[in-house]
Amino acid sequence: MPAAVTIVEHPLVARHLAVLRDRETHSPVFRQTLADVSMILLYEALRDLSVRDEEIQTPLEATEGRRLADEIVLIAILRAGLGMVDGALRVVPEARVGHLGMYRDEDSLKPVGYYENIPDGAAGAEVVVVDPMLATGGSAVNALRRLKDAGAQRLRMVCLVAAPEGLEAVRAAHPEVPITCAAVDRQLDERGYIRPGLGDAGDRIFGT
Repeated sequence: MPAAVTIVEHPLVARHLAVLRDRETHSPVFRQTLADVSMILLYEALRDLSVRDEEIQTPLEATEGRRLADEIVLIAILRAGLGMVDGALRVVPEARVGHLGMYRDEDSLKPVGYYENIPDGAAGAEVVVVDPMLATGGSAVNALRRLKDAGAQRLRMVCLVAAPEGLEAVRAAHPEVPITCAAVDRQLDERGYIRPGLGDAGDRIFGT
């Protein structure tokens, strides 16, 4: 496993992941649970953010406090990445949100881009790419490359479930990008689905 991969081992993450894997979990519960676990994953992924000291006036007196030193930009890989945004914004409500739209060609298993909206200032920000599933790694590799082309220098990725093949693809193309996830599953099947996985995250989020 690449050294830059962090698996968040926490009882609440394990509980949420079990709910998300269960085929009997309906879309409303799936959406809420994904948001909840995303909050925990973002909390862990952003442990090393830089902060700056600032004087704050409490209702009683002045004191020293800390603020984030850098802007945070969240990039959701559409569609499924949208399911992680609400949870991420609970942790960093000041973050700006961009979107990269990609779908996987079911024959070639290659990503096809169809939409892009990257906030200004990404070059100087901490940029966090969110997508529940890191399967073949094609979408993640392309997203990170596009963000680098836009000037982003400090990149990290947060996903729910990863396949070894996807981790290897990201490591080969972007070895400096750290990845935080809840689990690394066994393998991909012949259709490029993660096994055991949790099915198509986008379909389960949106009930399609």
